Amino acid sequence: MELIAASAIVMLAAILHACTGFGFSVLATPFLLLVYDTADAIQINIALSILISLVLMPKLVADVDRPLLGRLILGSLMGAPVGIAIYVYANPDQLRAAIGVLLLVFSVLVLRKLRFTRTRRRDLMTGGFSGALTAGLGMPGPPLMVYFAGTTLTPSVLRSTTLVCFLVTYSISLILQIVVGSSSLEVLKAALFLSPATGAGVVIGQLLFRRLNPAGFMKLIHGLLIVTGAYLVIGAVLAG
Repeated sequence: MELIAASAIVMLAAILHACTGFGFSVLATPFLLLVYDTADAIQINIALSILISLVLMPKLVADVDRPLLGRLILGSLMGAPVGIAIYVYANPDQLRAAIGVLLLVFSVLVLRKLRFTRTRRRDLMTGGFSGALTAGLGMPGPPLMVYFAGTTLTPSVLRSTTLVCFLVTYSISLILQIVVGSSSLEVLKAALFLSPATGAGVVIGQLLFRRLNPAGFMKLIHGLLIVTGAYLVIGAVLAG
């Protein structure tokens, strides 16, 4: 039953990710926390996110904004060590609470339509926050989603650039987590079992990319994220 629920979670998250370039970790991680232990949920999310990026890669390269990608990756490299320290030293309840708070803050910022003017320095800083959140919580998307809201980048360029960036940052984070000895065979088995559902979600998301009304769909997702974020925070407080 748990694996069936997890399959449904990752399929929906993969559809969102393939449609927008964002959202897999934002949607998958908090719900996977309801099925798996904190560290396992984060690593399963990272492994499946790498799979999605690899599947989509051939269709992404032509639209990538290479200077922007370079700055985001450089920032991620600087932020990843901070994130891995959080991952190693924070206890599970603290990680759950941090993910819940992040979801609530992120949802409020997006719904309030906060806008930033892009600069090279801010590109780098956003990459740094994304790298830290990837290594620590398996969630690189929120800083990029908030930063690029209202951007002049075309949807295809933004989608391609962020997905390639995620491939690099997720790979770095997974390597760091393996180096610190936080990986298991059970995580690999779970990721392999969930791969077909993830792949199906990617295919559906690609078909919907040019047809879906993103506004209504994202409102539904934000509602789910707010409820889930509140649940994780309250659960962590009660556990403490």
